[in-house]
Amino acid sequence: MKNLGNLMKQASAMQQKMAEMQEKLAQVEVEGQAGGGMVKVTVNGKGEMKRVKLEPSVVDPADVGMLEDLIVAAYGDARGKADAAMQEETQRLMGGLGLPPGFKLPF
Repeated sequence: MKNLGNLMKQASAMQQKMAEMQEKLAQVEVEGQAGGGMVKVTVNGKGEMKRVKLEPSVVDPADVGMLEDLIVAAYGDARGKADAAMQEETQRLMGGLGLPPGFKLPF
C-alpha cells in the first residue's frame, strides 16, 4: 500500500503542476513570420492567435491568395515555436515527477 500512497501523491503533484503550466502557457507569446518578415503572427502558448501584423507592401488586392498563404505560414511558424516552448516548460515542470522517458501529456 505504500506504493499506492506515493502514486497518489505523484498524481496530485502532477495535476497541480499541469494547472500551473496551463496558466503560464496562456501568458506566453511567440511570434512567427513569413515572407521575409512581411507577415507576422503572434500566438500564445496555447496556440491562440493574438495579433497579425502586415507590411503594407504585401497587401495586394490582385493577389489575395498569396497573402492568405503567408498568414497561414506565419501562423504555422508561430505555432511551432509555441509548441516547442510548451514542451520545454513541460519538461522543466514535470522533470522531478519521475515520469517514464517519452511520456507525453495530453496537451
